[in-house]
Amino acid sequence: MAFEDRSDAARQLARALARYRGRNALVLAIPRGAVPMGRLVADELEGELDVVLVRKLGAPGNPEFAVGAVDEAGWTYVAGYAAEVGATQAYLAGETAAQLASMRLRRALYTPARRSISPEGRIVIVMDDGLATGATMIAALHSVRTRHPARLVCAVPVASPESLEKVRALADEVVCLEAPPDFHAVAQFYRSFGQVEDDEVLEMLAGHVSSRG
Repeated sequence: MAFEDRSDAARQLARALARYRGRNALVLAIPRGAVPMGRLVADELEGELDVVLVRKLGAPGNPEFAVGAVDEAGWTYVAGYAAEVGATQAYLAGETAAQLASMRLRRALYTPARRSISPEGRIVIVMDDGLATGATMIAALHSVRTRHPARLVCAVPVASPESLEKVRALADEVVCLEAPPDFHAVAQFYRSFGQVEDDEVLEMLAGHVSSRG
C-alpha cells in the first residue's frame, strides 16, 4: 500500500513538485478524483487550480475499462486494443457523443460563473490520482498542449509502467511516485480510495477561487 488516501498522495506529490512553488503554476486536475488532490498541490505551490475535462471511452459491457478517451473539444484517443474488445467504429462514435454530452453538463456545473483558466504561457501541471491505461491523461495532455503552455507537467502518484511510457512523449516532464510492475488497478495502492462526488469538486473549486481573492 503506497498511500493512506488521496491527501497523503497529494502531499507527497507536492513535495516532488516543490521546485514550482511560487512560480504561478496552474494545476489542472482531472475530475473527479484528482480535484481534492489538485487543491492541496495548488495551495502548497502557491498556484492556481482548475479542471481539465476529459472522459474515458468505456469498453462495450465494461464501462470502467478504457478503450480510449475524448477531450472537451472532441479530440479522441483510441487504444490499439479497442477493436479486440468489441469497440467498433459505430460503438466509439456513440460512446464519444455520450461522453461529450456528459462533459458539457460538468462544465456547466463546475464553472458556471467564470471561464476556465487559460494555460497559455504558463507552467501547467496536469494531475490525476493514478494511471491505469493512461487514456484520460493522454487526452488531457493533448487538450492542454493545444493551448500553448510554457511547460507541461504530468503528475500522478502511481501508474502502470505501460501507461507511463505512453504519456512521456506528450509532456515536458512526468512526475510519478510509484510505477510498480505488479500494477492491476489504481485503487490497490490506496488504503482509502472513496469516490469523490460533484459537491466536493464544487467545494474545492469555489474554496480555491475565494482563497485567491
